[in-house]
Amino acid sequence: MNPVKKPFRISFEKLSPEDYVSIRLEAGLSAKSVEAAAIGLKNSIHSVSVYQDAVLIGFGRIIGDGALFYQIVDIAVKPAWQGKGIGKEIMQQLMDYLERNTLPGAYVSLIADNPANRLYEKFGFKYTMPQSHGMYKKY
Repeated sequence: MNPVKKPFRISFEKLSPEDYVSIRLEAGLSAKSVEAAAIGLKNSIHSVSVYQDAVLIGFGRIIGDGALFYQIVDIAVKPAWQGKGIGKEIMQQLMDYLERNTLPGAYVSLIADNPANRLYEKFGFKYTMPQSHGMYKKY
């Protein structure tokens, strides 16, 4: 896989809550409060941000317990940059982290919305059905 080329810069530093809320909205993901983001981002296991110059254009992170269970969340790319390999680069960086840091038997999950499921399949993710069914409850 070809890495994102300059003038793009990859950072592993955690985003500010304001930048997190902004990139999610600009990428078409659901709204989150700055207050919740401030708490949640502190608990990220690993974060990947992509910048063009000083402008944040993409983001993704891993959450979980750091040993048994991991979840890939918040894959967000601004619309003008979608289809240019930014999402793939974010996923590759997250997968590289998992390859270096997970123990045998670790379970990595994610929830994919169409058409993003095609991206995740390229990284070896499979549907859980019929063996199990994903479920959620939202507050």
